[in-house]
Amino acid sequence: MDEESLKISLIHNNGDFDEFSGDLPAIEGWRGLLKASLEESKKLWYLAGPAIFTSLCRYSLGVITQAFAGHIGNLELAAVSIENSVIAGFSMGIMIGMASALETLCGQAFGAKQLGMLGVYTQRSWVILMTTALLLSSIYVWATPILKLVGQDDEIAELAGKFAVWMIPQLFAYASVFPLARFLQAQSKVLVMAMVAGGALIVHAVFSWLVIFKWGCGLWGAALMLNISWWIVVFSQLAYVLSGSCKEAWGGFSWAAFHNLGAFIRLSLASGVMLCLELWYLYILILLAGYLKNPSISVDAISICMNLMGWETMVALGFNIAISVRVSNELGAGHPRAARFAVINVLGTMFAIGAILMAVILITRNDFAVAFTNSDEVMKAVSNLATLLAITMLLNSIQPVLGGVAVGAGWQALVAYINIACYYMFGVPLGCLLGYYFDFGVKGIWAGMICGTTFQTIILCIITFRTKWKKEASQAIERIKVWGGHN
Repeated sequence: MDEESLKISLIHNNGDFDEFSGDLPAIEGWRGLLKASLEESKKLWYLAGPAIFTSLCRYSLGVITQAFAGHIGNLELAAVSIENSVIAGFSMGIMIGMASALETLCGQAFGAKQLGMLGVYTQRSWVILMTTALLLSSIYVWATPILKLVGQDDEIAELAGKFAVWMIPQLFAYASVFPLARFLQAQSKVLVMAMVAGGALIVHAVFSWLVIFKWGCGLWGAALMLNISWWIVVFSQLAYVLSGSCKEAWGGFSWAAFHNLGAFIRLSLASGVMLCLELWYLYILILLAGYLKNPSISVDAISICMNLMGWETMVALGFNIAISVRVSNELGAGHPRAARFAVINVLGTMFAIGAILMAVILITRNDFAVAFTNSDEVMKAVSNLATLLAITMLLNSIQPVLGGVAVGAGWQALVAYINIACYYMFGVPLGCLLGYYFDFGVKGIWAGMICGTTFQTIILCIITFRTKWKKEASQAIERIKVWGGHN
């Protein structure tokens, strides 16, 4: 009997297992701890470094477009911010969330040496996400009346709705690129993703400046270049996969992609709900700011803070991806202690990064807004929000990593319930109470929502540190069989 068969046999007979070759050995003394931490850090940074760069480059595509729009005018900045954060953010949340089912399945299948299933899983995700994109396109078409219905300023809603229609191609790029990304990440092929994202960002920055300012195409030109840049990422990654660079994991297009979609859809929906509830939470800040006095200034100030939070979130997302891959690979391979140690290591790393970013925001509170606007009024409003932004930076360094642990272990449904309770039953109502009833404005809304994030982070920390990792490893092998379907 080979090692993999022995693992499965022990799991079925005992419901657990003690130790297998390759799991983390017992750590003795501080020197042993330091050595083990350095080894784990190398593995995490090998995955996280390129993933952070990739995430920053992709996020910066929208930020560059937003910054250029801000130098056209305050109305244009508000419109692009609403589309980018609310309409595209809503859709991106669904797409990233549903694609994150692949982080669980591809990661655990890779750890269990079932490489042939990775390509089939990816194609199933394409089928599901392309169908979802087709349904979501109606939101883009009806963006103006939707924004007006929820109380947005008429001028902002009109321009944001027009920009949203122009951005429909980006929606289908999301549906294509996110499953591809998970397919490559599960195999630790992150360097090629970084190179593609960096090239797309350079093209986007140069040609956006030419199209918007030199050739006078304005907002329409901004939308055109943002669409083109996202599709450059899609076709470049697809070309890499089809070139034979992933021949063990990619066996070509297969009708197996349409088999057993029901189980795959259930996991995709659980993943989508979990991540959407997280991504939409802070986007609600922009929506709620639109109900305040002088909404253009409020929306502009919040959107600038959101851009900075977005960059920091991309750093956390890199570690989210890294820890998701590490946990899913180790659990799929039957290494519970290694999975647990990876979690502890990444949390310590991200706390240190969050503390540094918090300090940088507080030191530069009166200066960083100049990159996004020429308005003294907007810069003053941003400076007033700097303390809340700094606190959010610290929390957001930890929370996405805990989400990555959840995805790697397959806890999406549980985290979705936690998010509903902490964010939408506690944080948002508290923010509205402080912002509107007690008249603290944007600060009150944001402070209440920070309380919701804090509550959620504490609960996830408790769950993570009380987890029985041996049990999770046994469930990982079962999950490959139950959720994977047939190859």
